[in-house]
Amino acid sequence: MKAALLFLTLAATTTASMPGRAEPALLTLPAPPSDQPLPDLQQQGRSCVPLQQALNRLLAPVARSWSVSVVNSNGDLLGDVNGAMARIPASNQKLISTAFALDQLGPDFRLRTQLVQRADGTLELKGQGDPDLGIAGLQRFAMAAMGQGGARGTTTGPVNLMVREEPRQNWWPNDWHPADRAYAYGAPITRLALTSNALGGAVSDPYRRLETLFKKEVKRRGGSVQVQQARPIRNTDQPQQSDDQIVLHEETSAPMHALLSLANTESHNFTAEVLLRQAADQWDVRAASAAAHRWMQQQGIPVQGLRVADGSGLSRNNRVSSQTIAALLMRMDQHPYASYYQASMAIAGQRGTLRNYFIGSPIQGKFWGKTGTISGVRSISGILQTADGPRYVSMISNGASRPNATIGQILRTVYSLSPCPSSI
Repeated sequence: MKAALLFLTLAATTTASMPGRAEPALLTLPAPPSDQPLPDLQQQGRSCVPLQQALNRLLAPVARSWSVSVVNSNGDLLGDVNGAMARIPASNQKLISTAFALDQLGPDFRLRTQLVQRADGTLELKGQGDPDLGIAGLQRFAMAAMGQGGARGTTTGPVNLMVREEPRQNWWPNDWHPADRAYAYGAPITRLALTSNALGGAVSDPYRRLETLFKKEVKRRGGSVQVQQARPIRNTDQPQQSDDQIVLHEETSAPMHALLSLANTESHNFTAEVLLRQAADQWDVRAASAAAHRWMQQQGIPVQGLRVADGSGLSRNNRVSSQTIAALLMRMDQHPYASYYQASMAIAGQRGTLRNYFIGSPIQGKFWGKTGTISGVRSISGILQTADGPRYVSMISNGASRPNATIGQILRTVYSLSPCPSSI
C-alpha cells in the first residue's frame, strides 16, 4: 500500500533499543503534492450496499454495543453501524497519541537523558521518559559523575546531584483506577524511568528507587553523593542547556519508529504516555490531552464526541467514535510519514498483539492494526489491504459478548466484498 510497504522490512522487528543492535537507516518520504487536497471523510458519499447489509446482519442482535466504520482512500464511508457514537476505545487511543507524536516530533526524534554540570559544580540529571533507560545507563551516569573533577574516583567531597523529576501528583492520570497502578501496565509516568518503572509489577516510587541505586553505584566506586529532587524545566525537543552548563553524559532512546512500534505493536502504555507528553511539550496529562484534541481538529478529522483523557487508553474517560479513528487512519496514510505509522502496528497472524489471530485466513499478513482491551471493552482498528486498495476499519465494542468472533467476521466480510460487488 503506497510507500508503507517500503518500510516493512525496515521496522517489522523493531520494538526497542538493545545494546549492540545496528540501527536501520531511516526513510523520509516527500510531502504529498500541494495541488492534491487530502480527502475528507464523506459520510454521505458512495457506500457499498452489500457491505452495509452484511454489517447490519452481523451486528443486528448486538448493534447497540458496537461502533463500526469502513472507509476507503477516497474518504467514502463504505459501511457504518453507529459509527458516530463515541465509545471507550481502550488501547485504540494509542493510534491518536502516536499519530500526534510522529507528526509533531518527526521520525528521527529520540528521547534524551542527560547529566549536566552547572557552573557551581552541581550536577543535574534530567530526562524525557526514555522507556529503555536501564541499570547499565544509570551506571554510566554514576561513572560520569565520579569523573567530574578529573580522573575516575579522584573527586573530593560528596557529589551534589539535583534530580529533575515530576512531582508525585503527575505520575499517574487522576482517573486511572488505583488497582491498575500496581501492575506493570499501570506504572507511573516519570521523566527518569528505569526499566519503564516496572519490575515485575509497577515501581511505586520510581524517584526513590533511582536515588537509592545511584547512591549505591557511587558508593561502590568509592565516592558519596547528596541527592535532592527539583521540578523539571519546561520540556522541549531536547533538555534545555544554558551556556553555563556542560553535558557530562547523555543516553538516547531508540528512534521514533521503534518507540511507535513499542507503543502500537506491543501496546506499551508507558511509551504511549511519554509520546503524548513529548508531542504536546506538556507533562501535565490534562494539558497534553487538550493539545492532542486540538491537533485532531487541525487535521480536519471529525471530532464529535472525542474526549482525550490520556495517551494509552487505560483511562475509562476516553471517548472516540469509529468514524473518528477510521478518518485518522485515512489521514495518516496520506501523511509524509505514512510508512512509519503503518509499520508501527501489529500484523494479523504475524506480529505483536495480532500475532496469534487470523492465522491461515485470507487476511493473514494483510491487516495492520491496533488492538485494545480493558474490562468490558474490545477494540481493533487498522488498515486492511484489499484487491480494491486499502480499507480503514475501526471496530469498538463496549459491553459486547464474544467480541473477538464478531471482529473476525467483520474483517473477513470487508475483505471478501472488495471490490464492492455493487460497483463492478
